[in-house]
Amino acid sequence: MRGEAPVFIERTSVGLDVHARSVAAAAIDGMTGELVQARLAPSEQAVTAWLAGLPGPLAVVYEAGPTGFGLSRALTSQGVRCVVAAPSRLQRPSGDRVKTDARDAVHLARLLRLDEVTPVSVPTVEQESARDLVRAREDCRGDLMRARHRLSKLLLRHGIVYEGGAAWTGAHDAWLRREAAPALGTRATRMAFDSDYEAVLTVKARRDRLDRAIEELAAGSELAPAVHRLGCLRGVSTLTGFALAVEIGDWHRFTGATIGSFVGLTPSEHSSGASRAQGPITKTGNAHVRRLLVEAAWHHRARYTVGKTMRDRWELAPPAARVRGDEGNRRLHERWVGFLERRKRPTVANVAVARELAGWCWSLAVMED
Repeated sequence: MRGEAPVFIERTSVGLDVHARSVAAAAIDGMTGELVQARLAPSEQAVTAWLAGLPGPLAVVYEAGPTGFGLSRALTSQGVRCVVAAPSRLQRPSGDRVKTDARDAVHLARLLRLDEVTPVSVPTVEQESARDLVRAREDCRGDLMRARHRLSKLLLRHGIVYEGGAAWTGAHDAWLRREAAPALGTRATRMAFDSDYEAVLTVKARRDRLDRAIEELAAGSELAPAVHRLGCLRGVSTLTGFALAVEIGDWHRFTGATIGSFVGLTPSEHSSGASRAQGPITKTGNAHVRRLLVEAAWHHRARYTVGKTMRDRWELAPPAARVRGDEGNRRLHERWVGFLERRKRPTVANVAVARELAGWCWSLAVMED
């Protein structure tokens, strides 16, 4: 916070620019002002050995990225305070046009000493493994959508269109095998159809296996209570609730008003003087969480009734969560009704509902059992 005294108490601040094949390191001694730089091998042993030769106590920072959180856990286990910085929140001089690994490491060390680093939440090994599974399922969802598009567009190029109702149902699958495939004129085209149809079946089976694995993991996970509370809201199934729980991690970092901006659901703004202009949502932060919330928000458009599915999910949650979930469901449906009465575009209205849904999810996630 501005105006508060820095909380940096260590003698040496260390910035690491971590890559797959090298690590650029920079250390600033707060007592002497000395700057020490080095290029290290990308291993925890090499980094810890170099840090051991610096005057302590130490504080280390590096940017979150594809190299993961193993280095942070290793340094924390040795008693070194390690901050994993959010890359999108790092301050960079507007006039700086030279970017190198060494300069980035020095910049990180200086920001850490000034206490100007916004950290990300470092998950535990169990949480990270659960996140890997959830993201594998998200990738599989995208693969299935693309496989289905390839198959449907192949048929469309040959003038074959399904008109028997919703696509990708049992009836649609029977139509593909009994009517669409025989209608293709050449052997080569039928071979292309068989390839695309097999891809759809293979990816769908993979998605179903991942769904079952996630449901089993969610049932025995430490996140199960939070998932059950989140399930009190419409559109938040076990899969969605578990994905939200593992992607957000520590819900206590946020408030009901700030979580929407974390997932990029707040409007962008460019204001100066007396003028104020708002644009599309920022789309910053976790894109997976944002998609889940937008998808769940569509469920609140229909008239709110408590059906069997909702009652079954309520049975797994404590009474306070059921009451909060019921209040949220009614409120979000009222928001939908208000937007429709004002003739708002459904897509715009749904994003606004998703932003408020994020706040309701937060209130349930931080609720004590």
